[in-house]
Amino acid sequence: MISTDVLIVGAGPVGLFAVFELGLVDLNCHIVEVLDKPGGQCSEYYPEKPIYDIPGVPVCTGQELTDRLIQQIGPFGPQFHFGELVEEVRLTEASRWVVKTSGGLEFDAGVIVIAAGAGSFTPKRPPIPNIERHEGEGVQYAVRKIEALRGKRIVIAGGGDSALDWALNLHEVAERVTLVHRREEFRAAPDSVRKMNELARAGKIDFVLGKCVGLDETPPLTAVTVQTNGGAHIRAAADVFLPFFGLTMKLGPIAQWGLNFDANRVQVDTEKFQTNVPGIFAIGDINVYPGKLKLILSGFHEAALMAQQAFRHLRPTQRLLFQYTTTSTSLKKKLVHA
Repeated sequence: MISTDVLIVGAGPVGLFAVFELGLVDLNCHIVEVLDKPGGQCSEYYPEKPIYDIPGVPVCTGQELTDRLIQQIGPFGPQFHFGELVEEVRLTEASRWVVKTSGGLEFDAGVIVIAAGAGSFTPKRPPIPNIERHEGEGVQYAVRKIEALRGKRIVIAGGGDSALDWALNLHEVAERVTLVHRREEFRAAPDSVRKMNELARAGKIDFVLGKCVGLDETPPLTAVTVQTNGGAHIRAAADVFLPFFGLTMKLGPIAQWGLNFDANRVQVDTEKFQTNVPGIFAIGDINVYPGKLKLILSGFHEAALMAQQAFRHLRPTQRLLFQYTTTSTSLKKKLVHA
């Protein structure tokens, strides 16, 4: 059995930053992640997508953010366990948690921190005939390498931030980008919508009101059939089809832990970010509370407050001295790489 102060479930950006905050208060961590690498959605679904709202970092990709967080937590020596799904959680008489994973690992943890995004995700597959035959090459549900799409004819379907962001970012490298959406209204940032409309008016991308209804019967992909809102059928030339219709969320075994949920998210208080079960905390997109914003920077704030309370939960008789990394000699020593 592996003993640890804190077991973190999820190695996305918020889970990674939690390692840093917990390390500052001398709590050691093990991290269980169902994917085969750290970074969560940032690395899995948009490693090259620009992120603009990390304080002090004007722009970075999802993978760059992950890499910087891994570097930042290096001094604390966290132990990662990839490809593992937490399947069983049990409270012992000593008020510690026994946690078992799908791969047979068993942990003895004083605190559990759920930082699992909003569970595990799979892309929503649009109901288009033959789409399975093209998946992996002609049909892609995420952009992992922009350079792989250079010079390609790309059709993007969807009306959210992902569709707009990739239309804006790929038009400079692709031979042609066609964006397809049923409505002129989008569920995306107004600035992105404005920029997309400007590019369409300038003839730099094609914007079609309609829905994608067909692909070539067999690979390779050469075109996407689009039914316009006027009822006409057109063939949009395409080497790659990027449908962005969101992700299907699965909470998995977390749903059986006796936690209070609201719309598939874990309820927490805003003082401790603790759940209704003492010793189990939830940070990042998995949690919900009044005024919650599903932003990475919000998750960082939650991780900082959680770490203070995790210390108090594990060390109730010890005084917690709040210190700043800029002025504390002891903290600076902790942050020096071995």
